Amino acid sequence: MLQIRDIIWGWLLIGCAAAIQVQITPSQGEISIGDSKFFLCEVVGDAKEIDWYAPSGEKILSTSTSDNLFVSRNDETTATLTIYHASGDSAGIYKCVAKNGDKEAQATVQVKIFQKITFQNAPSPQEFNEGEDADIVCDVFSSPPPNIIWKHKGSKIQPAKDVRYRIMSNGHLQIRGIKKIDEGNYDCEARVMARGEIDFRMMKVIVNVLPTIRARQSEVNATADISSTALLACDADGFPEPTVTWAHNNVVLETGDKYSLNEDGSELVIKDVKKVDEGDYTCIAKNKAGEKTEEVSLNVFVQPKITYFNNQTASEFDEQVTLTCEALGDPTPTISWSFGNRVFTEGEQSLDRNVVVRSHARVSSLTLKNIQFTYAGQYLCTASNSIGHDSQHMYLEVRYAPKILGAVTVYTWEGNPANISCEVDAHPGASVVWFRDGFQLPSPNTTNIKIYNTPTISYLEISPDSQNDFGSYNCTATNTMGTESKEFLLIQAEVPSSPEIQQVEPFSSTAVVEFDEPDSMGGVPIIKYRVQWRLPGKGWTGKEYDAEDDMMRITIVGLKPETTYEVKMSAINGKGEGESSLASTFKTEPVQYFTISSASPPSIGATSMALKGEPIAPKLEIMAQNGGKSLRINWIKQDDGGSPIKHYLVKYKAKHVSAWKPELRLPHGSEYILLSGLDWNTEYEVHVVAENQQGKSEPGIISFRTAMEPTTIPDAVDGGSGLGTGAIVGILIVVFFLLLVGVDVTCYFLNNCGLLMCIAVNFCGKAGPGAKSKDMEEGKAAFTKDESKEPIVEVRTEEEHTPNQEGRGPTEPNETTPLTEPEPAAADTTPMVVNLLPSTAANSVTESLSTAQSSPASESTTLTISTSSPTKAAPTKSSPKNSSHSNSLKADPQPNVGPLVDLSDTPKVAPSSIQTPLVLDAVSPPSANVDGPQSRCDSEKAPDSTQSKDLQVASQTKDAPSALCTDSTTPAQNDGKTVKEDNSTSETEVKNATGEVKTVPNEAPQANGNESKA
Repeated sequence: MLQIRDIIWGWLLIGCAAAIQVQITPSQGEISIGDSKFFLCEVVGDAKEIDWYAPSGEKILSTSTSDNLFVSRNDETTATLTIYHASGDSAGIYKCVAKNGDKEAQATVQVKIFQKITFQNAPSPQEFNEGEDADIVCDVFSSPPPNIIWKHKGSKIQPAKDVRYRIMSNGHLQIRGIKKIDEGNYDCEARVMARGEIDFRMMKVIVNVLPTIRARQSEVNATADISSTALLACDADGFPEPTVTWAHNNVVLETGDKYSLNEDGSELVIKDVKKVDEGDYTCIAKNKAGEKTEEVSLNVFVQPKITYFNNQTASEFDEQVTLTCEALGDPTPTISWSFGNRVFTEGEQSLDRNVVVRSHARVSSLTLKNIQFTYAGQYLCTASNSIGHDSQHMYLEVRYAPKILGAVTVYTWEGNPANISCEVDAHPGASVVWFRDGFQLPSPNTTNIKIYNTPTISYLEISPDSQNDFGSYNCTATNTMGTESKEFLLIQAEVPSSPEIQQVEPFSSTAVVEFDEPDSMGGVPIIKYRVQWRLPGKGWTGKEYDAEDDMMRITIVGLKPETTYEVKMSAINGKGEGESSLASTFKTEPVQYFTISSASPPSIGATSMALKGEPIAPKLEIMAQNGGKSLRINWIKQDDGGSPIKHYLVKYKAKHVSAWKPELRLPHGSEYILLSGLDWNTEYEVHVVAENQQGKSEPGIISFRTAMEPTTIPDAVDGGSGLGTGAIVGILIVVFFLLLVGVDVTCYFLNNCGLLMCIAVNFCGKAGPGAKSKDMEEGKAAFTKDESKEPIVEVRTEEEHTPNQEGRGPTEPNETTPLTEPEPAAADTTPMVVNLLPSTAANSVTESLSTAQSSPASESTTLTISTSSPTKAAPTKSSPKNSSHSNSLKADPQPNVGPLVDLSDTPKVAPSSIQTPLVLDAVSPPSANVDGPQSRCDSEKAPDSTQSKDLQVASQTKDAPSALCTDSTTPAQNDGKTVKEDNSTSETEVKNATGEVKTVPNEAPQANGNESKA
């Protein structure tokens, strides 16, 4: 291989020696402006020189670097031409020349200079204002010039289809009346078809929107001088978001002591508004698109303020006096005057032309003519406008002579002090002197006259001793303006005349008397009315009623049905009681029945009372309590319909709600109810219904409104924290101590223990009060071994049912008599009573004592003495040593009788005197009864059959009053009858030191249907 190559090179050297050849690589070249490129000139043959020549024909020297041309000789056969940073002048034909002596060879290369695509000016983003013609700049250079294409959102813009677009000769894109929707990215694309060159730039187009501004209120009203604030606000829109500022009188406002702005500046707050703040305020909204302004007007109003007023002084009968009042305000205030309840406005005058009001601008005057003493006082000047008002008081002082006022007649009677009042109206104040018969009072000879003076009234107190003290008295008042006198009369008072009875409305057990007031009061007010009634030919029964305003009706109670009565009235004043009126006769109505058991109902007269015997609705009254939230409702019992009232039903509610409070049931004797826990300032309605055995009455209805809730707590008005901590602790200690004492006392009396028990046993040597009861309950001993004490004595009193003295049949029933059938008497099986007597009853001596009195009912009293042996011997071995002596009982000559009711359904018994049977029972100790008075009055009936035959005789009476229980240690009383136990010299010693006296009630049926137990 080496031989072949050497052969070829040899031949070439031989050929080159014959000729020189030049070759340029590359054979042609294109250079972009600014780029660099080199060309290699290779010589075949032996060349001494290799040179490059510029297009101008000048030789490019190897050391020359002008025009960015550089030539370098690499070796003997090559040379390089380098063009740096080509420009347009670098274009042309370059020549490489090789020389060897007279031999020369050359080659050329054409260099072309071109401009590639260059974006000289294509800014991004480009901003335009909405509505203007936008010129989107895109400056592109190349050679040859490029072809420009515009794209928006990936689509080519075709001006032929949308006249709003236009591509300018310089390649710019014009958009006529650009809109916000035209905003976005635009592509400017340049192409050179000859080279296939392409390049583009993306530009962001922003469309700015001019601000729009609107005021929330074009006018804002504010009030000056009341430390108020005014808010001015405007809302601005635009793109970009505009900034908002405020200006007043061409001065930009900033946050400070007077003004404050929110974060975006849309709200301006003006503090402590004054009148000088009034005017127009400019709201300015500004962004890149421009600025807009809006005016907001601030109207500042001023409340009226009275700046001048004057007080005046005048004398009575002066010609005139003027009061002046001046006020400021915006709008201009109107001024009015008032005196008492009279109001005077601008231009007004009184009918007598004595009062005239004149106003001019801000000043008003009130002129009073022909001055009277009644003109004196406080005048009110009031300035008003649409914003508010202001007022000031002015005083007119009128000096005048005394005026004596008051009643000239005074009534009294001997021994009753009376005051004559001389009321003096004067200015300046007057001195008062009293005279009688020309002599000044009090005189040295008068001891029954006293004078008391106050600034405006002088009181003459007279205590008449005789007729001479009645007559005329003179009061004389004097001041610097004059003197005035007046005569006063002291007149002897009389008792009132008789009232006149107009009619009497009867019911079964009550009657309503309607009357007219007396024609003559006697000079002094009536304080009471006395009403008297009676059976014809019998004694009068009366009752006094307090007089009230417009009192025209009085209800009398406790009458018998179907009975004729006479009634008369008299009036009572401070002097005394007047004459009685003529007696009026009336007859009460019969009892009304609720149900009729017989086939043919009895004849019943027509009445004005409630149907079928129901009671009349009670009359209600209201009495306020101190608490404010509590009220007392009183009621007055009306006609009971012939049957006793069983109870009252009360319900109430607030009027604004529909639900009633739970109904309350009160006993028949109740006269009021206290409603507490009411709401403040609330209207309530109260219903009260009376109910008897026949039914319910119509409700008595009353309404009331509670007081307003107080705004302050009276105890806390003056400050202070009430009780201190020490006081509270002390109170708690005292309460705790009292609680301990109460517990100890309870233990002492109930359980025979505690501190008091220890003291009683250890120091006093006494057993507890319950020791006796405790022993009896446990059955340990019936009597103590001390036989010196008196035996137990049980006295039972029963009222017999006898005809009255007039022989009118059975005694009238009272208001507690029931109208239902009596139930059979059930035996009382109380286990606390132990029969301590032997079956033979040899230990008992019973005496029956009867009393004859003038009363319509007679009573028989049974004295039962029970004894027992102190030992546990069998009953056959125990025998009394002595019998006790009997005692006498005195009966009540006038037993109480209640209102009469019908007894048609009660069992009828012959009107005979029934003697109380002999009863020998052991009596349980009082301490063993814990069920109240009724249980203490019930005695045990549990003897065996033998004892029942020997010792008891069953008897019942038709009617008997409830009995009361008393202890034998004191005289026992029953309706005025005294039971007295005489001590005997009996050898029998009884264990218990005290006896027990009991009044045993008859087994009459009770009103509630339950039987009583004897």
